[in-house]
Amino acid sequence: MRTDTMTVEGPKAEAIPGNRVRVWDPLVRIFHWSLVAGFATAYLVEDEILALHVWAGYLVLGLVGVRVLWGFVGTRHARFTDFVRSPRAILNYLRDALRWRAPRYLGHNPAGGAMVVALLLSVAATGVSGLALFGAQEFAGPMAELMRGVSNATAHDLEEVHEFFANLTLVLILAHLAGVLFSSLEHEENLVLSMIDGIKRSTDTDGDKTQ
Repeated sequence: MRTDTMTVEGPKAEAIPGNRVRVWDPLVRIFHWSLVAGFATAYLVEDEILALHVWAGYLVLGLVGVRVLWGFVGTRHARFTDFVRSPRAILNYLRDALRWRAPRYLGHNPAGGAMVVALLLSVAATGVSGLALFGAQEFAGPMAELMRGVSNATAHDLEEVHEFFANLTLVLILAHLAGVLFSSLEHEENLVLSMIDGIKRSTDTDGDKTQ
């Protein structure tokens, strides 16, 4: 049995019969899948259907704004204070995970928390650079006045920056999926399903409480 675990459910956790607890609130789950849909739409259509690409970008930026706010005022496991940890804690977790003895977390584990922050920053950078590019090339959008009169070279640079962050976000998403699969196998639980219904086991399979 693990000896480095501790109770984390707390008084606000919603206990469910059958050794289960509701971890992810509806806003977190709606945000997650809406962000998936919004980013996938914007990435796949690119500028072939510019209006759809732009509105998908607006949706993504709006979602990021809501999630950042919810990270400060939301439910326990939605808050940044629950999953943002030091670089040392992240490295220690990754080391333990590679040895197949990482502790289980009800919320995001240290590596998962770091990925959440990285994705929020990368998606935000993709969206803001997209707004700047839209203003520079199409003279439209909320940054149109700010970008009025920029040179073609600057517009080209903005396009490069926008594509860089879009591709970086895709790489982070793939790494996130790999982490979800790895953690699901290590702790014998379906993390994708838990992001749909919000429910996880309240204890490890060996009976120890999770972190």
